[in-house]
Amino acid sequence: MMRKGDDRFRAVHEDEPLFITGRRTGRVIAYRVFSASVFFCICWIWLYRVTAPVEVDENRTGLVRFVWLVMLVTEIWFGLYWIVMQSPRWNPVWRFTFTDRLSRRYGDDLPRLDVFVCTADPVIEPPLMVVNTVLSVAALDYPPEKLAVYLSDDGGSELTFYALAEAAEFAKVWVPYCKRFNVEPRSPAAYLTCKASGFDSAETEEVARLYKEMAARIETAARLGIIPDEARLKYGDGFSQWDSHATRRNHGTILQILVDGRKGNTVTVPTLVYLSREKRPEHHHHFKAGSMNALIRVSSKITCGRIILNLDCDMYSNNSKSARDALCILLDEKEGKKIAFVQFPQCFENLTKNDLYASMMRVGYDVEFNGLDGNGGPLYIGTGCFHRRDVICGRKYGEVEVEEEEESEYISETEMIKALASCTYEENSQWGKEMGVKYGCPAEDVITGLGIKCRGWKSAYLNPKKKAFVGVAPTNLHQMLVQQRRWSEGNFQVLLSVYSPVWYGQGKIGLGLILGYCCYCLWAPSSVPVLIYSVLTSLCLLKGIPLFPKVWSSWWFIPFGYVTVAANAYSLVEFLWCGERKRVSDKCTQRRWCFVLVQTRVKIWVVSSLVSSMASGGQLVWTLLFSYHLHGSISSYFRALVMLTFSFVSRLHWFSLSSLTPEEAASEDHFRSSCSRGGVPDIPYRRLLASWRSSGTSYSGDVKGIPDIRGNEDNLTFSRINVNG
Repeated sequence: MMRKGDDRFRAVHEDEPLFITGRRTGRVIAYRVFSASVFFCICWIWLYRVTAPVEVDENRTGLVRFVWLVMLVTEIWFGLYWIVMQSPRWNPVWRFTFTDRLSRRYGDDLPRLDVFVCTADPVIEPPLMVVNTVLSVAALDYPPEKLAVYLSDDGGSELTFYALAEAAEFAKVWVPYCKRFNVEPRSPAAYLTCKASGFDSAETEEVARLYKEMAARIETAARLGIIPDEARLKYGDGFSQWDSHATRRNHGTILQILVDGRKGNTVTVPTLVYLSREKRPEHHHHFKAGSMNALIRVSSKITCGRIILNLDCDMYSNNSKSARDALCILLDEKEGKKIAFVQFPQCFENLTKNDLYASMMRVGYDVEFNGLDGNGGPLYIGTGCFHRRDVICGRKYGEVEVEEEEESEYISETEMIKALASCTYEENSQWGKEMGVKYGCPAEDVITGLGIKCRGWKSAYLNPKKKAFVGVAPTNLHQMLVQQRRWSEGNFQVLLSVYSPVWYGQGKIGLGLILGYCCYCLWAPSSVPVLIYSVLTSLCLLKGIPLFPKVWSSWWFIPFGYVTVAANAYSLVEFLWCGERKRVSDKCTQRRWCFVLVQTRVKIWVVSSLVSSMASGGQLVWTLLFSYHLHGSISSYFRALVMLTFSFVSRLHWFSLSSLTPEEAASEDHFRSSCSRGGVPDIPYRRLLASWRSSGTSYSGDVKGIPDIRGNEDNLTFSRINVNG
């Protein structure tokens, strides 16, 4: 607690903001002028399509009119989608925090912080990777008595519990070591990999030895599938909660507090808790959303942190001060009271320098999320996010905040707390509707964030130079398609669901934020006009049907030419500004001319159908739109034809590799649980990790604790996966 003598010091500095919001006025004005000029030309293109005469044979008049009508409809769609895409670029803002002011003002008198780490399967999510994430957040620059880390194991695996128990013992050495020597990053695997060339002290060497011994025990248990007898005796209270009939889809609640860090000033390690909620075949468990809601309820009776950080199990903490950065926004006396959550970007370290499939999503995180922040806040992306507990539990903006429970009121009986994670607890309640993470959509994170904003709150986006959280990303075409399929399916279902920002957000959030959400909800349907436009222009060229004005023969060429050049030029500038400086021309070529079909299965009400395909070009569909035969240029035709051929070949190749084993195909739970983490590679990469571990296959080295596949991403062989779920 803050000492009595600190009150005067705090009063002197209480007017200093803990963060500031910056705007680059000159750049924003220049972009708005540019955007207005492009929109002006778009309107002229629409006018041309409506009024321009068509010179064709009389016997083909009907066909040509139909083609021109289709072209008009697709161009109207492209134009409207381009307008929607201006929302995240119209009013960008940047947040800058002052952690030194936070320390001077509050010292160690910070709110309790509960960290939720979610895992689902020890085979595709190796336990050693999971405990590295847990250890990295356990060593955050935060008072240990105010910090608690919860691991939710939806697989109900004894192996995962054993790994966490081993990590709890190692944490008693690792956490004090990190804080004594100011270690960064604080994932043991990542840090010790950086030190592989040599240790700078005997203490570091001892820590490395202890970690290697722990890792060897965990990997041996995973490889053999057997928990050592001495471990069962040592952690008997935990292992006794598994019965002989327990399976990953049918077991009771398993709860064990491995480290209780709420005991005062002598605490050096935060509270560590293992939870596997009850699962029964007759009850829907709602995947990651259900896991998060169980964690919220259980943690409220153990530590009840006012702030909640949720992480995927393969996104370790790369910056120990990330929690203090988030608190600078949430605790600011003037602007922080209206902020419900602080979102950090997803960052990855297992990619090549060229990032062949744009998995880093730098334009999204460096450009679009800043623009969304200026319109009311970024999306909640399901990981790397600091929430206010009472807000995610349903509090509306302006309602009186409920005071944090006193420590004496916490329930200490584990059996009483287990009831909060039972299958039937949520029946006839508001959980999954108005409380906690929402159910009913694969993109549960998106609709949860939208629901929070519709209650009057805002969110904030922080993208510091030192990345807060780092994980692994798709590294080949198969992985990228699985990820894009889940995102496009989820976002499209949001558009057509009761939580659509178009009607759910009407009157509750601003138009700019509604359009910002629509940018992502319209990913899948935008692929239909792209495909039509690509095929139609090629066929009309073969048939000799003119669709565009000839160069220099008419002033109508000016708007077409301007939009084409302007879109390409702006895309290049945007990529350079985001740091894509190496082989930028190759990157831009891939982004514009390569387009991959991804099956999007939409489940709305009773109807299930495969719809649309996705273009990997984002808002720059104008480049595809204008692959026309300028003055009879045959090269434009070949460019469109090659693009289309590549698309269908990719699709056929994809389906030739798309079959799960019968056991996996019968389990939608398996697919959902492994695809429920946005930004994280799904089944193929996780299986690759598991196969390396089980087979003992050697690899060239580690990239901060992750197998090094750089330079070999096109030569990897992955397990077969089912794109149809």
